[in-house]
Amino acid sequence: MTPVYAELESLEVLDWRQFLIAVRRLADSFNYGTDRSPFLGSGVEYVQSRPYEYGDSVRSIDWRVTARTGRFFVKQFETPKQLPIYLLLDTSASMVVSSQTRSKLATALQIAGGLAFAGLDRVSPVGLLTTGDEFRQYQPSLAKSQVLQWLHELRRFRLGQQTELAKRLTDLNARLANRAMLIVLSDLHEPAALAALKLSAQRHDVVVLQLRDPAERQLPASGLIRAREPETGREFVLNRRSKLIDQAALEQQLKRAGIDHLLIDIDQKYAHRLRWFFRSRGGLGGKGR
Repeated sequence: MTPVYAELESLEVLDWRQFLIAVRRLADSFNYGTDRSPFLGSGVEYVQSRPYEYGDSVRSIDWRVTARTGRFFVKQFETPKQLPIYLLLDTSASMVVSSQTRSKLATALQIAGGLAFAGLDRVSPVGLLTTGDEFRQYQPSLAKSQVLQWLHELRRFRLGQQTELAKRLTDLNARLANRAMLIVLSDLHEPAALAALKLSAQRHDVVVLQLRDPAERQLPASGLIRAREPETGREFVLNRRSKLIDQAALEQQLKRAGIDHLLIDIDQKYAHRLRWFFRSRGGLGGKGR
């Protein structure tokens, strides 16, 4: 038997206004209830106190040290750090073939938009790279107008591409001189991607948001399934004990590499899970700071 998929020709499940509303709500969900910026790590942290100098603000006086020494001291704080965020969006064919009204790619794009707006709200530059064979790169920016532009362009992106996630990660690592945060939105169907993710995690803060279609987790109780890999056209057969991805082994290897990972089933609600995922790790860009 052959599984039934609906191959979407467009990401226009929501119109542009509805899409932006959904993205904005997701961004607000990330930022809700945060007293300090997760994008700036610890925000502005106290470092030490020094003697008061002419021109220092009275509001920065360290009254405890002043009372103890009898001389005016002021607090010094660490300069806020802005860790750039790079979103790597998998635009390959396997992200488009779907059993749902909304594909993995459409879901990933909405999540990427929410993360981008949340990052900009927290004054962290955001860039984006596509990981299909038709490559697009949007350099890190603090301008919401630019984010709106690339969201608009990607909603009309050419579909049915081959995945090049491993290559994009390798190229990005070679270009980045300083530590950054890399958020990968992919179904991880490319075998070589895992090794590239591990290498990236040695220098950067890497997060993987893995998208999964319900057809990938729900196999019939018996019989064989004849399937076709959408990017290469290669046909293969699965039995009921087979898995498209050994999920347990994958998660174990990501954990060993220090990569935070969240599996998102596109037929289930995910906003609250994303929110708690990032809060539990100290916020976007906050891990290991």
